Amino acid sequence: MIEIGNILVSDDVVKEQFVCDLDKCKGGCCEDGDAGAPMTVEETQKLDEVFDKVKPYLTAEGLNEIKKSGRYFYDKEFGWVTPTINGRICAYGHYDEKGIIKCGLEQAYLDGKTGWKKPISCHLFPIKTKKTRTYEVVNYEPREVLCAPACVLGKKLKMPVYVFVKEALIRKFGQDFYDALDQTAKQYFRKGKTD
Repeated sequence: MIEIGNILVSDDVVKEQFVCDLDKCKGGCCEDGDAGAPMTVEETQKLDEVFDKVKPYLTAEGLNEIKKSGRYFYDKEFGWVTPTINGRICAYGHYDEKGIIKCGLEQAYLDGKTGWKKPISCHLFPIKTKKTRTYEVVNYEPREVLCAPACVLGKKLKMPVYVFVKEALIRKFGQDFYDALDQTAKQYFRKGKTD
């Protein structure tokens, strides 16, 4: 584990390689799971603020589910989560012409309609974070079958996980944290090459 302040980062975050291969996985992480996307309390407030601007990017099925379940709801196991349609695709997602799931929240952001991209849990994937009493733990947790193409592509492109999710790590923990992690990772790789 790499310790940066009160954040513990799994070695796999710097050691393993990963790049989403959407043509192969079709954005399956947006429909494969036991609940919708986990959200913080602050993110539920942010979603309320941007919802009207995001609505045009949502499907009729998604809007119906949101009307029925709410923009988000509290799950006993996962905390605040986005609703899903029939326990599958996130209510904020839709399939594009290639069958790839795209995020309405992210598209509204990319089009300059909002200043909030999407829940940090989505942005960080395949990294998951968990708070303990003393630390926030950062782990690399790709889905074994679904993310296999991303692991292959990551190795081909020689892209460490932490570099792939750089923007999300900076968003979550700040630039100083990322710079410290990058420096540690580079020392790790240098050491690995000389040993």
